[in-house]
Amino acid sequence: MGRNAEKKRKTQLLVLAGVALTLMLAACSGQRSGTEPAPSDTPAVSAEPPAQTGGTAPVGVPQATDPAGGGSGAGSGPGQPDGNASEPPGIASPSPGREGASREGGASRGESPQPASPSASPGPSEPPPASAEPAPSGPPRLRLVDAFGGMTFTKPVALVHAGDGSGRLFVVEQPGRIVMLSGASGHPERSVFLDIRDRVYDRGWEQGLLGLAFHPDFERNGYFYINYTTQRTTVIARYRADPSNPDRADPDSELILLEFDQPYQNHNGGQLAFGADGYLYIATGDGGSAGDPQGNGQNLKTLLGKILRIDVDRQSGSLNYAIPPDNPFAGNRDGYREEIYAYGLRNPWRFSFDPATGRLWAADVGQNAMEEIDIIEKGRNYGWNVMEGSLCFNPRSGCRQDGLTLPVWEYPPLGGRGGASVTGGYVYRGKEIPELQGKYVFADYMDGRMWVLEYDGSGPARATELDIRQQGISSFGVDENGELYACVLDGKILRIVRAD
Repeated sequence: MGRNAEKKRKTQLLVLAGVALTLMLAACSGQRSGTEPAPSDTPAVSAEPPAQTGGTAPVGVPQATDPAGGGSGAGSGPGQPDGNASEPPGIASPSPGREGASREGGASRGESPQPASPSASPGPSEPPPASAEPAPSGPPRLRLVDAFGGMTFTKPVALVHAGDGSGRLFVVEQPGRIVMLSGASGHPERSVFLDIRDRVYDRGWEQGLLGLAFHPDFERNGYFYINYTTQRTTVIARYRADPSNPDRADPDSELILLEFDQPYQNHNGGQLAFGADGYLYIATGDGGSAGDPQGNGQNLKTLLGKILRIDVDRQSGSLNYAIPPDNPFAGNRDGYREEIYAYGLRNPWRFSFDPATGRLWAADVGQNAMEEIDIIEKGRNYGWNVMEGSLCFNPRSGCRQDGLTLPVWEYPPLGGRGGASVTGGYVYRGKEIPELQGKYVFADYMDGRMWVLEYDGSGPARATELDIRQQGISSFGVDENGELYACVLDGKILRIVRAD
């Protein structure tokens, strides 16, 4: 009996010890889960989109002198054409290679620039300022469908309407034709509106007939404007529709407004558009090669690397146009080009106006580290080639941001190195996709990603990646109803519609 009692007492003690140990472990576990996360050997991966930037650095006094030693990516020295097959429009090559796609020390730029003032945009490693606005809902459910009954075109690089109420659409083909579509939108009739292949040079990847804009009073005067390249120049010219047949242009009606040299085959810009002010806006690239070896982006004595603005309804002296009196450098005595509206751009291949707000949206193709979306404003310096997006470029670190305007949004190449080329789009103002209203739609030519971007002009921009991809989008376009299309360089034109 004594032996059994002792055995029973030991058992009870063991049970009590076990209960105490369990309670102690539970308390420790609760303390860790309630106050500090368990350590992990795996680095956290952010689910946020690429670095977003909002706001601008204050504009300073413009400098006309070239920066010392135009930089370029490794593998593309100054003066060496890079044959950049990743940039529109001539990006038919499947190669994802970009200018200097491999840098010393990897794809990272290195030290991120610090904001020049509290109003400057955050660098790529810094989170955007907190916003009191509610988080955006999920991305609109969209899909791409063949437009115009599946018609195909030869390297379509733009789709434009005339704004004359006719419903006609005009497809710009890079080799030098403009094809007109009329009638039912599902299966329209097609005809050649203008054919100037005999004067357009399109042998370079980024050369050819690149832009088209109709005069705001086209219905009355029949004027339209094109942007094309010769072997060594860019030409901005006015043409006129045939008075006896408004569905055809008169090829002999050309009036050259501007012609300027292009030192290399790439970075020709190409976009044309009229603003609400009635002036013609023109995008020019930095002249090409890689890294802007001639320093054109920051040089106010050249038209390259700029957004230009001219008055096509007046003439001044020997010019076939006039300088708007409120252009930022109108009447200057320093030799700055008076046509300049904004500068410090690398290759703003596509830009567009939002008709509701008047904002001018531009997508500037990056060197190899950042693709950027800019809101273009008069007199602003967008940084190239001192900066590429929010990153220092020349010099690679510690660059001065004084007077530079940073992008409202930017993104790096997929995977962090090489193979990206932003294609600017439009702010949607149609009626068929209400959830897309007021959002800017754009894409990457190389990897096919598409985004919608929300920006109210004050807080940080918010971009949401769509769940559709389409490689080779060279341009976007809208019809008279504001519905959105995408030109694919292999010949298709797609319409953006709701997925349901």
